[in-house]
Amino acid sequence: MTQPIQVGWREWLALPELGIDAIKAKVDTGARTSALHTFYIEPFNHGGEVWVRFGIHPIQKSNDTEIHCSAMVKDQRTVRDSGGHSELRYVIETPVVLGSQTFTAEVTLTNRENMQFRMLLGRTALKHQAIVVPWKSYLTGSKK
Repeated sequence: MTQPIQVGWREWLALPELGIDAIKAKVDTGARTSALHTFYIEPFNHGGEVWVRFGIHPIQKSNDTEIHCSAMVKDQRTVRDSGGHSELRYVIETPVVLGSQTFTAEVTLTNRENMQFRMLLGRTALKHQAIVVPWKSYLTGSKK
């Protein structure tokens, strides 16, 4: 097992299998699962398995850049947001590159249009990977 790295409360990360070279994420130990902003989600059948097509606006406060992705659905779960609202979300599994670490994380897909960050990195993804220094930012480096 590799040594955990130090991360700040916000970090740049990459989701290479989804074609996302850089996305700013809020590191949130209060959230169990990770969440990725999607502006559309379309389920489809691929070889007898459920997959989803979805679109991402990876840049905060901008809808100019669109990345269209597809991934196999691992699960569907009801997730309660910080306001106490419950939502049924698709869950995918994808590699995450955070600084010197690469690990697989479960990520829920949801519309985060009104949220400051397009990605939330939850505590389950960070387990054994990182130690959070909550008063620091971008400890793993700047946007690549």
